[in-house]
Amino acid sequence: MIEVEHLTKRYGSYTALDDVSFQVRKGEILGLLGPNGAGKTTTMRILSGFFPATEGKAVVAGFDVFEQPLEVKRRVGYLPENPPLYGEMSVNTYLRFVATIKGVARGQLQSCLDKAKERCGLVEEGERLIKHLSKGYCQRVGSAASTAAPAPTPRVSAVR
Repeated sequence: MIEVEHLTKRYGSYTALDDVSFQVRKGEILGLLGPNGAGKTTTMRILSGFFPATEGKAVVAGFDVFEQPLEVKRRVGYLPENPPLYGEMSVNTYLRFVATIKGVARGQLQSCLDKAKERCGLVEEGERLIKHLSKGYCQRVGSAASTAAPAPTPRVSAVR
């Protein structure tokens, strides 16, 4: 499901990630643990297509992260500590927006959104503007968004 080979990320002369390799097979769970600055967030940002690596190769669900980033993004749910949300949108509008981007068919849209809100305890929050939610509820919205779309192949979800 995830194959990482010799992944490196440099910012000028600073190396944030140095020659990391690992595999995660279907059904396995991987936790990235380490002190601040160890490269956990950098690894996740690369695997989720947020930014490119300097060197190396990464494949998620059979798709190369660098050559097929849209296919990877359709299959990956990634929730950073502070999810990037649109505060002016309601929870329902935001989740519909994300599911549409991920390619959820119109006929499945409402069912997917209802399931995501139920799983994340957001059923009663659907009409609230995201900017009026607590940090915890914003994280719930991010989690719901990361899992709202059924993928054509198995999903990879990670929570930091």
